[in-house]
Order: sequence, then C-alpha cells, then structure tokens
Amino acid sequence: MKKIQQQRIILTIVICSLVVCLLVGFANRSSRPDIPINLINVAHRGASGFAPENTQASFRKGIEMGADFLEFDVHLSKDGEPVIIHDERVDRTTNGKGFVKDLTLAELKELDVGGSFDPVYTGETILTLDELLEEFYGESGLLIEIKKPDQYPGIEEKVVEALTAYPDVSGIIIQSFDIDSMRKVHALLPEVEVAVLMNPSPFLPSSKTLKELTSFASYINFNVSYVNKRVVDQVHKHDGKVLVWSKKDTQLFAKAKRFGADGVISDFSKLPMDEPAFLATK
Repeated sequence: MKKIQQQRIILTIVICSLVVCLLVGFANRSSRPDIPINLINVAHRGASGFAPENTQASFRKGIEMGADFLEFDVHLSKDGEPVIIHDERVDRTTNGKGFVKDLTLAELKELDVGGSFDPVYTGETILTLDELLEEFYGESGLLIEIKKPDQYPGIEEKVVEALTAYPDVSGIIIQSFDIDSMRKVHALLPEVEVAVLMNPSPFLPSSKTLKELTSFASYINFNVSYVNKRVVDQVHKHDGKVLVWSKKDTQLFAKAKRFGADGVISDFSKLPMDEPAFLATK
C-alpha cells in the first residue's frame, strides 16, 4: 500500500510539472518578440519609418529589419528611364521642384532625397530601376509598383526589359492600381507574379470580380480598412493571395491575422512594441 501511495505522489508531481511547463510555454510564446506571425513582411518604400523612402538607405534598413520584400515605386524620367520615386512630382521628397516626367535622368540625379528626412541622409539620390536591381536583386524579394501607367506609355515594357536581364523572377512581384496595366505585364512576362491594388471603397468586390482578377493576378491587395475575412477567403478560394496595407491603422497586423491575409505592407513606423511585426518571418 505504501508503495502505491508513493507511486501516486510521484505521478502527481510529474503531471503538475508538465502542466506548469505548458503554461509557461504558452505565456512565453505570447510575450516573446521573436515569435514569427507567419505573414509576408513587405517594407513599404523600404523601411520608410526609419529612413527616407525609396532610397538605398531605406531599402538596406528594410533588409536589416527582416523584410521579406522591398516595395518601391517606378515612374519614367523625361528621357524614358525607370526611376524610383513615389510621387508624380519631386517636391515632397527632394530639394527640387517639378514633375518627374519633365526632368531628365541627369536632372533627377542632381536632387537630394535624404536631407529633408534627416541631415544624416544628405546625399541620397534617386535610384534608377537598374541600380536598385543591381544592388538588391537576390537579397530580398522585390515588389515593384508601377505608378500612373496611363501617363507613361511603354512603362510596362521598360520594367519588363529591366527584369529580363535576370535569370529568375520568382522573387519579384509587379503591382499597380491599373488593372489593364497588370494584364499587360502578365502578357509580356507570364513568369513574374502580378498584383492588383484595389482602390479603397466601401463596396467590396464580388466573388465574380475576384475570380476574374485572379485569372491573371497572383495577389489582390487591399487597404486593411476596406477588406474583410470573407473577401480574403474568396481570393484564397481562387488560389490568390492578399497583402494589406494602411498608413494610419495601428491594428494593421492584428487585422491582417484576423482576416487571414497572407502579408502586410508596412513602413514599420507606427506599430505597438508588443507586436514586433517588422521582425516577422514567413
């Protein structure tokens, strides 16, 4: 009898120890900053919360912070060179003035794109698409956004031409709000994945529309405030993926996980420290 009691005591101790270990494990998992959240992590214009957007410095910072993809914007210069800048005009992000399309590459290269963000970045210049590819191809996935394609006839061909110099485009995505432009890119280079950016609207796309878009687009990307789990599920049903973004919503990552999105496009600048999304890995 005494032996049986001892065995019961030992068994009870073992069970209690296991329970304590499990509880500690779950507690640590919810608080540890290095737990992956299984979202594709896209650095918006590079790590633009910490360095001047669309610059070598911001792209390098994005890689240092664990980004899976670097997102950047492409316009054409007056002499037809694909250049990396977000706005139609250079006024906001450089020390110059005027439309990108009215300035030659040489004139654009004279502009400073870092000093207005922080004097430490003075001397950063506008990159060409070729320069960016030479520097970062193979180091990170690349998400290329074609801006205003209707204003730049032939911009799709220019971007595709730059990519054809590289043997593998599996880590590259091209996106735009212009659906016809993305159809054109898909026709020009079927091997590269394309993404359709959805304009923010209270009217969510129908299943029929999503089916049509995913017939050529690998990704359908939304502002997180204008999508829900039903829409994400519909995209997944048609074998597509969803990236979400927001400049203002501090619940961006929480909503992305709740909706079942595949990834997040973020500048890393306004995230709560207890949700270190900028360190996420796939």
